[in-house]
Amino acid sequence: MSERTYDLIIKNGTCLLPHPTEARLIQAKADIAISGGRIEMIADSISEKALKTIDAKGLHVFPGVIDSQVHFREPGLEHKEDLETGTRAAVLGGVTTVFEMPNTNPSTTTKEAFEDKLNRAKNRCHSNYAFFMGGAHDNVDKIAELELLPHCSGVKIFMGSSTGTLLVEDDDTLEKILMQGHRRVIFHSEDEMRLRERKHIATEKADPHFHHVWRDTETAVNSTRRLLRLARKTGRKIHVLHVSTGDEMDMLKDAKDIATVEVLPQHLTLFAPDCYDKLGTYAQQNPPIREKHHMDRIWQAVLDGTVDVIGSDHAPHTKEEKNKPYPSSPSGVPGVQTLVPIMLNHVNNGKLPLERFVEMVTMNTARVFGIKNKGALRQGFDADVTIVDMKKQKTITNDWIASRCGWTPFDGMQVTGWPTHTIVGGKVVMENDQVVMPSQGKPVDFMDTN
Repeated sequence: MSERTYDLIIKNGTCLLPHPTEARLIQAKADIAISGGRIEMIADSISEKALKTIDAKGLHVFPGVIDSQVHFREPGLEHKEDLETGTRAAVLGGVTTVFEMPNTNPSTTTKEAFEDKLNRAKNRCHSNYAFFMGGAHDNVDKIAELELLPHCSGVKIFMGSSTGTLLVEDDDTLEKILMQGHRRVIFHSEDEMRLRERKHIATEKADPHFHHVWRDTETAVNSTRRLLRLARKTGRKIHVLHVSTGDEMDMLKDAKDIATVEVLPQHLTLFAPDCYDKLGTYAQQNPPIREKHHMDRIWQAVLDGTVDVIGSDHAPHTKEEKNKPYPSSPSGVPGVQTLVPIMLNHVNNGKLPLERFVEMVTMNTARVFGIKNKGALRQGFDADVTIVDMKKQKTITNDWIASRCGWTPFDGMQVTGWPTHTIVGGKVVMENDQVVMPSQGKPVDFMDTN
């Protein structure tokens, strides 16, 4: 019998593998054999031949990292970012899959707009991709149908901080949306009515140090309290994005039956007033970066299991836009390329176990969104793999950022832990800070869609 030749073998790495009986990851030395875009074998040692071999000795091998919240601005705002530049940033940062948000121009609220995004993405994306459908006043009756479109990662609702049709601030419409369909609904949770009442603070002070004063703790807490009440009333599961307050974590900790939780590296790394002292409007995002006691409580929620997912909320704007005087400056910072290095640095600093971080960007993300065949190093699963050097020391710089905006709030930050290889569908697309095989991304499939 002739010896099998695989497409790719990753040898001698420390792999983050599923625990045999529990929903968690464990570290183990293993080889991984890949062919036809799938994981064919995981074993202590694989001696067969391969067209390409990666010696991962001294490296850690993860399931492909999934960033479930990015804004890539296409169509309509391509001067900030597009699907090609955004996914280039993703794979350079070790991210193999992204879920893109609906607040483009036009908003993604119809089947036609959704399919336009899929057509734009085809043969241009370096990472795998899926798109959220926006929930709005004018598509409530179609939500159940729209959420089942192939490659739809779910329905996203903006309770605050959006424009046009994507803003859904009233409980009646929110309840109607939650009554339609059955997939988990994703929320930006800020109370729009309170934001309007307090907008004068931002305009009168004209200083980014007051961003988290205008969009205060109560703005987030009121919204999330309303949201949890509506979720319980309708029996609909929800996912609360970029939770920024310790008060919300106290509520969400007791709501794990109905609500899953996302946090951002920004809220785990930066805090007020220091971030506004150093960065000004370049630290401005929604919900805002808050005082250190909120950051500490968010870290506690990461460690106690309240938090399910880490996403980047990658939201690029040009320097010209960010340099406008506050509050004319837009909210949002880029983050898809820095998610992995920032969090690996926290791991190396003893803030959290490596297994816990990887769970929140792989297996938990797959569970929350019902992703097919991703999120684990498992035989038969898609061969999306992130390889990192936990000991590699680098400095994050604006020059490294591939996003069209060309900046990061973490410019100049020294980190320990860096992605060395990004493997998408069995193809090595990034190696040692270079995109070596472009445009390999494919649309993501979900359990609840066709």
